[in-house]
Amino acid sequence: MRRGVRLGVDVGTVRVGLAGCDPHGILATPLETLARDPDGDTDIDRIADLARDESVIEVIVGLPRSLSGHEGAAAQAARAYAVRVACRVSPLEVRLVDERLSTVTAHRSLREAGVGGRRRRPVVDQAAAVVILQSALDAERASGRPPGTLVVPEQVPDGPGPARVTQEADTDE
Repeated sequence: MRRGVRLGVDVGTVRVGLAGCDPHGILATPLETLARDPDGDTDIDRIADLARDESVIEVIVGLPRSLSGHEGAAAQAARAYAVRVACRVSPLEVRLVDERLSTVTAHRSLREAGVGGRRRRPVVDQAAAVVILQSALDAERASGRPPGTLVVPEQVPDGPGPARVTQEADTDE
């Protein structure tokens, strides 16, 4: 297991949930919920700031696949978001990990903890980010390899430019 703090990201259309872990990569905990900024980059700027301030070694972004494993519009949006994050935090690694049922699991955990419906809304994205990050940490501990699919920003002459998602590092299967 690699040592270092990781940042988990649950991307939604309205909010972005963030979670972090301890330097030993054992336990994921909620950090904050950001308003999604589709017209700017304030949410991505905050992720980059946290990554720098917390000495993060990688960012884990949830990839919402259907139960059958297919990818729809939400997965494509998460991929595009991960690419934007990768360009912003480079040279830190950004990885996409399967997040099937993370929001359902987060809602259930919060409900079981006695958090009511209206109070649940602002924190469910953080809880989903915790589920995503904890799953990635557990997968790395079990396999000895970094989880998910690596997102690699390609460099262009004037700095970070278009990015792509590589398939070489895919360990979700």
